[in-house]
This record gives sequence, C-alpha cells and structure tokens, in this order.
Amino acid sequence: MSIVASNTSMRVPAGFRNLLEGLAREVLREQPTDVVAFAAQYFQKLLESREAGGIDPVAWGAMLED
Repeated sequence: MSIVASNTSMRVPAGFRNLLEGLAREVLREQPTDVVAFAAQYFQKLLESREAGGIDPVAWGAMLED
C-alpha cells in the first residue's frame, strides 16, 4: 500500500500551543483517571471564565508566543 505525500503545510493557530500546554500541566498535576472528562471540565472552566469577562487564554497565549 502506498501513501500519497502532500505539499500541504499546516499551521498551528495562535495561542493553541499555550492552551494545550496548560491542559497538559493540569493533567500532570491532577493525574485524573479519565483524561477526556478532565479535559472537558478544564476547557469548560476556561470558557466560563472568558465569558464572565476574564482573560481569554487563547488571546493571552497568542501574545506570549509572539
């Protein structure tokens, strides 16, 4: 079986790396048994914080990456 290679270049969106690093840090700190459920709760808390007028972690991460 052959796989066709593509010249497509994919770019990671601004702030995405920082967002995932935050999740990874919390997973390592908490050591949850259900990582998927933990990630869902983690992102829900970030969303609620952003909607309540707090800091947008993606925008903040994008500023740090620049």
